Amino acid sequence: MSKPQAVEIGIPMNGIGNGAPAPEPPNEPPQRRQHAGWERNDRNVVLLVATLITTLTYQLGTNLPSGYYQEDGAGYQAGDSILRHKHHHRYWLFMTGSWTGFGSSMLMTLALLTGAPTGSRLIRWPFAVAYSSLVLTFISSQPKTKLSLDILLWIFVLFILWAAVSFEQREMSIPEALGALKGFVGRRFCR
Repeated sequence: MSKPQAVEIGIPMNGIGNGAPAPEPPNEPPQRRQHAGWERNDRNVVLLVATLITTLTYQLGTNLPSGYYQEDGAGYQAGDSILRHKHHHRYWLFMTGSWTGFGSSMLMTLALLTGAPTGSRLIRWPFAVAYSSLVLTFISSQPKTKLSLDILLWIFVLFILWAAVSFEQREMSIPEALGALKGFVGRRFCR
């Protein structure tokens, strides 16, 4: 019987199955995760979000909360919105939010398809309006809330989204970011 011979195949095994210890990873300092910011969003991702918002707002406009009357009655006909008949102001707030979201997302889609950069105001502002309009349609569809509170909450969400897409991405600590936001609000609104 002959003795088995080792054959070199040129594939490094990195310590798996060959009895050699695995090489140690290089001793590098941990890197801080870089956040891309709004300007670095991929055009296709933003276009997908715009399409989803368009689809959702279209669906909201065609399938109203509380449904439709199924047969004729006193003051309404079959197919009329129950929300419009029983909560007229809530219905118009809901529809305004839905139409605004639909129009803003369509504007964002058109701007993206015509080549506007994702960091431009033509993309960022319609995004903030369309996204906050989804919040408005959701909260206005809840029958037990006050309309004035619904509108205030929508304005708050719009402001937060506006701030999120308007500020440039910088590496700063939370206290520095809060100080910068306080200074910005002070310059803009407390003159």
